Amino acid sequence: MEAKIRLYYENEREAEAVAQAVSPDNVNVPSGLFVETTRNESEVLTQIRCELKLQTFIATIDDLLSCVSTAEKAFSAAKELEVSS
Repeated sequence: MEAKIRLYYENEREAEAVAQAVSPDNVNVPSGLFVETTRNESEVLTQIRCELKLQTFIATIDDLLSCVSTAEKAFSAAKELEVSS
């Protein structure tokens, strides 16, 4: 199974924040699972290959998107602080 997840952001700073937030997911993966996240300008691309169970594949994608959501909420909150200052 394979997935490519492309996310686009307003600027390179936001894309870099997301790429850094999910980068720990690229380390210490079990044999049979490959996760790689890269950033190109304001785009973040994560490639996932899984030779394990479907549940592992789905859980990996779910974990990735959860980390992305957390990072997006963090810089959204930071933007609100900038605006209110």
